[in-house]
Amino acid sequence: MATTLRRQLDADEKALVLKRHGRLCFATGHKIPEDEVVQFDHIRAFATGGASELDNIAPMCEQHNKMKGTLPLEDFRISLRLKEFFKTGDGLTLQNLLEFMREHGDIPLFGRSVTVTPDTNTVELQTATETLKSALHKCPATGWHYFYATLPVEILNSDDTDAAGVGLQPRYLIYEKVFELYRHFQNHPVLQPSIGRIFKGKVLLFDGQHKIAALLWTGRRKFECKIYVDPELSLLNRTNIAAHDNFSQTRFYASIMVAKLGAEFGASFENYKKLDDGTSKSEAGFMKFLEADRAQALTRGERNERFRSYLFNSVLSAQDNRLVKFISKGNHSSDETPLTIDQIRKSVFSNFLYEYPVDEDMTTGLYKRDQEIENVISLMNLFHDQVLQKWNPAAGRNDSDQWRLRRLFGSKPMMAWSELLRDAISAKLDLTDSEDRARPFYRDISPDQWKRIKKMVDRLIDFKIWNSPPESEVDRIISDKKSAIKDWLKSKGLTTGYLLGAAE
Repeated sequence: MATTLRRQLDADEKALVLKRHGRLCFATGHKIPEDEVVQFDHIRAFATGGASELDNIAPMCEQHNKMKGTLPLEDFRISLRLKEFFKTGDGLTLQNLLEFMREHGDIPLFGRSVTVTPDTNTVELQTATETLKSALHKCPATGWHYFYATLPVEILNSDDTDAAGVGLQPRYLIYEKVFELYRHFQNHPVLQPSIGRIFKGKVLLFDGQHKIAALLWTGRRKFECKIYVDPELSLLNRTNIAAHDNFSQTRFYASIMVAKLGAEFGASFENYKKLDDGTSKSEAGFMKFLEADRAQALTRGERNERFRSYLFNSVLSAQDNRLVKFISKGNHSSDETPLTIDQIRKSVFSNFLYEYPVDEDMTTGLYKRDQEIENVISLMNLFHDQVLQKWNPAAGRNDSDQWRLRRLFGSKPMMAWSELLRDAISAKLDLTDSEDRARPFYRDISPDQWKRIKKMVDRLIDFKIWNSPPESEVDRIISDKKSAIKDWLKSKGLTTGYLLGAAE
């Protein structure tokens, strides 16, 4: 419902408001048609210092007056602009917001270079327009230097990954979080600074981007920051990841964790492969090397998780992986991205990507990790080309194709049929050894074998149960446990034998 004025305006007051604002809707600035009754409401709410004086009243159209609910006009206008921003792409960071605000005239510029001159106890920051001086502090644990300062948006940017290297920004922006903080900061102080580092003459922020994004919409253009001058990137990255993953209220997005851990681990892995110390090089050897490296300070669980992330990132970052566009960068699926990282991890990866370090010498033909990654990408592309490219987020809930796709690519059904598909592919490839069956794609697969795998994928897609009428038994079953779904699918005929070519 729409809010109402504390008191009603008379005709003269309405005329004065229209004279000040024009016959324009305050929410978006569009013209209100002459045949439409103009609505009037508060720009700022009573609770945030607003009043019913005419200076706090603005016109709006009927549609937006109904849409805004109990929000005051200014908050509603910001919510619309935020939604406009979040429609510009997936996986947006503070840098994307700064670019958006610059393009729309909200800020003149951002991310300008600075000159940093540290002294014994002070640091001087020279911008294009001013010189800032701050006390220089030293971390007792690491010896890194840092300073606190209130910095203008003109010299700030997000610590994103780019061609220059791995950035430290661990999250994407979330609409609900930004808007919630925007409303909060209208009446509350900022208790903690945003955190960043100096890199190649740039001030890059990696913690507190939601805070700054929200403050930007309140009109703030200077921000309290804690800036590291000379941090060691690898340790700072691990510290940042650990802090967000374990302690932050805003959860890490799964794909960010894969990219950050995978990128860092991948670089170390490549360096190990190039090490000329006379020993054969293997993944298992690399993990033992890390275990002996006290400078890494990683637990076995952390090493294993980073290794898996390296593998996952190798698949998900491949430019020829066409399925990726349907995988959400967040923890939840959406109408546009029906799959999640966790879903792919528990289905495709757990069955077709061997997640443990192998012993094969990476300099010999026995090492097949690159082929395995290519094979996993090929399988994912089959899913895309044969069926998921038909995904249509604009289709209604009763659309038959969407019903089929939602059933087929539901999280738990996908986990269930992935196991059946793995067993069928293992049989088709004549894999009888337990080690081979544990890593069915860790090998060269010929074009003829891929034709046979495609036929199995087609039979999976065309299985009759996915085309059941709406609200059928399958729609109840697919919310059950994976094992129960798998048993039910097999009872309906979706067996390894069926995938191999047997009649239903």
